[in-house]
Amino acid sequence: MTFEHRHSGIVVGVDGSPASTTAVEWAAQDAEMRNVPLKLVHAIAPIVPPTDDGPAVAAVAEYEQLQDDQARQIIEQALKVAEEAVSPGWVPNVTSETLKAPMVPALVRLSTDAELLVVGSRGQGAVARALLGSVSSGVVHHAHCPVVVMHDEAAATARSPQAPVVVGIDGSPTSELATAIAFDEASRRGVELVALHAWSDMGPLGFPSIGWAPIEWRNIRDEEEEVLSERLSGWQARYPDVGVHKIVVCDQPAPRLLEQAQQAQLVVVGSHGRGGFPGMLLGSVSTAVVNTARIPVIIARVFPAG
Repeated sequence: MTFEHRHSGIVVGVDGSPASTTAVEWAAQDAEMRNVPLKLVHAIAPIVPPTDDGPAVAAVAEYEQLQDDQARQIIEQALKVAEEAVSPGWVPNVTSETLKAPMVPALVRLSTDAELLVVGSRGQGAVARALLGSVSSGVVHHAHCPVVVMHDEAAATARSPQAPVVVGIDGSPTSELATAIAFDEASRRGVELVALHAWSDMGPLGFPSIGWAPIEWRNIRDEEEEVLSERLSGWQARYPDVGVHKIVVCDQPAPRLLEQAQQAQLVVVGSHGRGGFPGMLLGSVSTAVVNTARIPVIIARVFPAG
């Protein structure tokens, strides 16, 4: 499986919120690194017109004009953020579009031809400290391409450019795509990749001391380390410039990924892991990571053919 290149490049949903601004900045820089187009999209929910003439018609027309004016301001501000985030010569690759449609269906439709879809974790109408807003939740569950979720805290807690990229690996199809994305991102950033494989979902076994575990468990760990090396070998050959730090644990994956994310600049996970099934929405690990991590999270999504 390879990281698919699509015509539309990177699409980012904008609504003027702090998380949206952070998303635009990150998306612009990532698009320039990939040398793919960046499209800024703002959506205006359509209004059902009144059935009869009168004051209601005038009120609707006035409200629609306010929507249009606000949309123009949001797009102009987003374009300014994007232009400041990229090199001057790359600015022509940034475009914008305002759609008269609900945001989630509009972004999901655009995701069919995008490499990445980037959204803020919470929009203008989100309650403070909420986990995911309705838009970010909708797209991570239904988009047809990998989704990047940005928290507004990411700007204030920006990691060093030398911080690693973290990826969770479990052998599922979405994990394979996550690995492809993670190697690509680490290579473009010139940083190390931390590949974490949790070979048990039961949590720590709590043996009295390191190395005490029964021989059967130590054998399993050795086998899982070999499996991880095999899963990474092809990608390491393709990206010889990327140093890989392998971590194999007998533990639940989400806490360990979040632990590694504290020192990382980006974390990549599959939308659902080895216990998932085609067509399911979002697995427990990806849900925990995207809700809790305060750095950009890429959720790799794979759709069955046909």
